[in-house]
Amino acid sequence: MDDRANAFGAPGAATDVSGGTATGADSAAAFSGAAGTRGTTDTAGTRGTAGTPEVPAPSGTTPSGTAPSGAAEPLDRRAELVEFLRTRRARLKPEDVGLPDFGRHRRVPGLRREELAQLAGVSVAYYTRLEQGNGRNVSTEVLDAVARALRLTDAERAHLNHLASPKHHKKRQTAIRPQHVRPGLRQLLEVMEGVPAYVSGRRSEVLAWNRMAAAVFGDWGELPLRERNWARLVFLSPAYRDLFVDWDSKASDLVSSLRLYAGCHPEDPELSALIGELSVKSEEFRRLWATHDVKEKSHGVKQLRHPLVGPLTLSFEGMSLPDDDEQVLVVYHAEPGSPSDEALRLLASWGTTTPHATATTGEA
Repeated sequence: MDDRANAFGAPGAATDVSGGTATGADSAAAFSGAAGTRGTTDTAGTRGTAGTPEVPAPSGTTPSGTAPSGAAEPLDRRAELVEFLRTRRARLKPEDVGLPDFGRHRRVPGLRREELAQLAGVSVAYYTRLEQGNGRNVSTEVLDAVARALRLTDAERAHLNHLASPKHHKKRQTAIRPQHVRPGLRQLLEVMEGVPAYVSGRRSEVLAWNRMAAAVFGDWGELPLRERNWARLVFLSPAYRDLFVDWDSKASDLVSSLRLYAGCHPEDPELSALIGELSVKSEEFRRLWATHDVKEKSHGVKQLRHPLVGPLTLSFEGMSLPDDDEQVLVVYHAEPGSPSDEALRLLASWGTTTPHATATTGEA
């Protein structure tokens, strides 16, 4: 059995409720994966040495993609609005929205500003100011009209409102409250013995998990607190690239979720540091971040390559907590009687020899 297998659920890989590390020391090495992400780095994020990225650096970072020295700068809401509207307009063609296409040469992809303004029922000058980030006191009616013209999804509409509505502009940075997992929720994870389950935080942190989640996804308790983060693991760890059959889909979902949160809290310094770190260390992250796509992923199916039990096809449901919508309880399950169901049962049976210790929390 290799080191990577130990990380995925061999006996002894469970963690205890105190947050201490478990037996099976090889699991930490297997799941740290990316060079430069382990060690005694602080919560402001590591600093990479990669060259200038090929895509524009995120707002709030230096041209090389790193977060500025000292405290991470907040994301520039105006710049985010400019790029979001531009990229949404670029993805539409005249025929997509019922406009004639006379075959004239277009200097930019997608609709022209005057075409979008016509669809939204606003003047070209007004829409141009909005897309350039110079709109003031934009009404809800205008934003709704622009959203309809751009064919925005519900998540994209919410993102546009957060970026453009005056009520969200704050002159002073608001303190981001710490994330805490309620004791009752940790107990719920503990009694969910047959299915992998975990609680995810606002910046894709893994805040709490049960023994089956550790068996399927790796023992997060072996990692330093700041590295218990889905975005860091998926983009920087080779083990997680191997784990997800459709890695591209998982990566896209993570970036889209971070984008959605960034629209609500561009002043979050830990988010800025995370984006800066990933922009330096991952070309794929830079490319996906530059698309400005946003979406909510509340359910679906993931296919995994587990080193101990082989292929797994697991459905998942993500449920926002009623008293904290920035925490999501994610539960995976297999179709009853399927090979994946049998594989989960096998992993669970191996875990019965370990100490009864399931829910582990990290608070950020």
